[in-house]
Amino acid sequence: MSQIVDAILAPASGSYFYDDQAAIRSGLTHDGFAYDGAPLTPGFDKVRIPSAALGIGLVLDDGAVVWGDMVSVQYSGAAGRDPLFDRDAIAEMCREVIIPQLIGRDSADVAGNCEACFAREDGAPVPMAIRYGVSQALISAAAHAKKCTMAEVICGVFGEPLPSEPIPIFSQSGDERKLNVDKMILKEVDILPHGLINSREKFGQDGAVFLDYIRWVAARTQELGQPGYKPKLHFDLYGWIGLGISKDPVEVAAFMARCAEAVPGYELLIESPVDYGDRAEQIGKYAELVTELDRIGTPAQVVADEHCNNLADVLDFCDARAAHVIQVKTPDVGSLLDTARAIAYAKDSGIGAYCGGTSAETDLSARICVHVALAMQATMMLAKPGMGVDEGICIVGNEQNRALAQLRHKAAQAQR
Repeated sequence: MSQIVDAILAPASGSYFYDDQAAIRSGLTHDGFAYDGAPLTPGFDKVRIPSAALGIGLVLDDGAVVWGDMVSVQYSGAAGRDPLFDRDAIAEMCREVIIPQLIGRDSADVAGNCEACFAREDGAPVPMAIRYGVSQALISAAAHAKKCTMAEVICGVFGEPLPSEPIPIFSQSGDERKLNVDKMILKEVDILPHGLINSREKFGQDGAVFLDYIRWVAARTQELGQPGYKPKLHFDLYGWIGLGISKDPVEVAAFMARCAEAVPGYELLIESPVDYGDRAEQIGKYAELVTELDRIGTPAQVVADEHCNNLADVLDFCDARAAHVIQVKTPDVGSLLDTARAIAYAKDSGIGAYCGGTSAETDLSARICVHVALAMQATMMLAKPGMGVDEGICIVGNEQNRALAQLRHKAAQAQR
């Protein structure tokens, strides 16, 4: 039996920034790369601050050290999410609560280890950032003990067949809404561009600026792409149909149908068209929106993000059929075993399972998430971390290709 004998912590940096969503929505303007104005969300001393992370390294009895990174999402503290990442507080909880639970445990027992260290005797919640980073390290420890890929570890926990096909990759543009689209097209990414439509300026009066943008994106794929290249179009609106037009699900559906009509022949995904400000309201109104979109027969589909944070949220959104696609936002879900459960539940419910995340993550968390998406055969996965396009596509794409090559090699060896 391979054992965990110690653990070490190391400061880490996320690849992007933590942003105060409430302050940005209030109409703040850019001051260079920063924002001009005061923060509104508790914990923020500025509207935009560099994303912090904390690495945890599990020391195994053969001397190996395996790592995971604790980190939060870009818009921390918004829409029911955990508050802004506090590295010192996270480190203290790890030393006092989490690490003592892990010492001496069998490193191959990833499910038992997650259960042991995330269930506190006093019933207090373990922050999602800790669950996220520690579960990464535990999955890596199990892979080391079993001499296999992390995808195989996840498949073993959930009884899934080993994957053989790649998961489509979705890339997001950040504020470089045109230059980065060109990069995506040249690299023939499967799904694009996100667009970061998070302000009135980017959405426009009655959505006119946004409609022009989606027309441009579709046209650009034909101008710059290879013959036959037709990616899915996926835009994140951060609630701006609700803010700029209406929160009535019938009117939201009508606008989404107009968007689909503007790009005929393309599959169109609209993420967070409205933020209703409350979990129950979000589920109820999104269920109405899905029903109306299906009734009118538009190809536009709604993607849930805000207020769909942890595993319980994902299950409730699926049960209510409150989305066509669910973003399983990995740092918000916490444990990567819960991410796997969320993906499986969405698929079983006939809903698209998008293994997402955030630009604020690290290279390590991004790579480990690839194995979960592969093992559970998610509908799509995010190219992360960062907002530069190239880095996320490189990190996620290469990790996926390495994992699949290793699995194919192992399968070929077994047949000899």
